[in-house]
Amino acid sequence: MKLAIYPGSFDPLTLGHMNIIKRASSIFDRLIICVFVNSGKNPLFSAAERVDMIRRAVSGIPNVEVEHSSELIAEYAMGKGDCVLIKGIRTMTDFEKECQMATVNKKINPALETMFLPSDPEFVYLSSSVVREMARYGRDLREFVPEVIIPDIAARIKNGG
Repeated sequence: MKLAIYPGSFDPLTLGHMNIIKRASSIFDRLIICVFVNSGKNPLFSAAERVDMIRRAVSGIPNVEVEHSSELIAEYAMGKGDCVLIKGIRTMTDFEKECQMATVNKKINPALETMFLPSDPEFVYLSSSVVREMARYGRDLREFVPEVIIPDIAARIKNGG
């Protein structure tokens, strides 16, 4: 059984993330979406809230699981055995950054491979920070995030998030 891990902060999950999830879940027998803590970011949602939102968004994809970890991704992957990391790439800047991270991860966990999935063109502009900004201005988020999580985002923004 071939396992893949799609790591990220997912704050919040976007339709671009969902596109990568759907594509990766069709390639691998099992896909774990793992919410990681990014020390360089000030999250809008807690890790537990992000896990809950992602679970609701992917509930119709049977081979997808959602977890949270505060470990380094390479160490987390060691605990899962033979697996591949999935990284979505929007731009050349993403590619350069992710290649660097893949090299570091391979130094920590020599068995770990990274697979890059380029973003579909309709999602190249889309990021969680764009979603947060649009939400703060009261924009309709249906073109940006799964509809099932829009109420969560609207409530957080309304309450000062």
